[in-house]
Amino acid sequence: MKNFFTVKNLCLSGIIAALYAGLTILLQAFSFGAVQVRVSEAMTLLPLLTPAAIPGLAIGCFIANLICSTWQDWVFGTMATLIAAILTRKLRKNVYLAAAMPVLANALIIGPMLYWMFGGSWLLNILTVGVGEAIACFLLGIPLIKSLEKMPQLR
Repeated sequence: MKNFFTVKNLCLSGIIAALYAGLTILLQAFSFGAVQVRVSEAMTLLPLLTPAAIPGLAIGCFIANLICSTWQDWVFGTMATLIAAILTRKLRKNVYLAAAMPVLANALIIGPMLYWMFGGSWLLNILTVGVGEAIACFLLGIPLIKSLEKMPQLR
C-alpha cells in the first residue's frame, strides 16, 4: 500500500477523475436519460490496467453527480462506481468477467435507487440501468482497454 501513494499514481487518479467527470458532464443528455449510457462508464474498466483508476473513478463519479444529479446519486452512484472499480480490478485476469462487474454493481444499486426515487417498475429500472451500463462497458470499454493495452507507455 505504501508504494500506491506515489506522485505518478496520484496524478493518474486525478487525470482519470477529471476525464470521467468531464465526459459525464459534457454528455449529460446520455448520462442521465431513461436508459443511462454514460460514455464515461467505459472508463470503469481502467482498473484492469492500474489500481490508480479506482480512486480516480470514484472521485470523478462523485464530482459529476455533485454537479449534475441529486444527493442520492452522490452517495449511491459513487458507491456503485467504487464497488465496480474494486471488483473489476480483482477480476482483471478475465476482461469479460471484469466488464460485467460495473454492469452488475450499477444495475443492482442504481436500479433500486431510481425505483425508490421515482417509482415505476423495480425490475425495469434494474434492466434499463444494466443495459446502458452493458453498452458502455462491453461496446465501448473493452475496445478502449484493448487499445490502451497496445500502448507501450502503459505497460
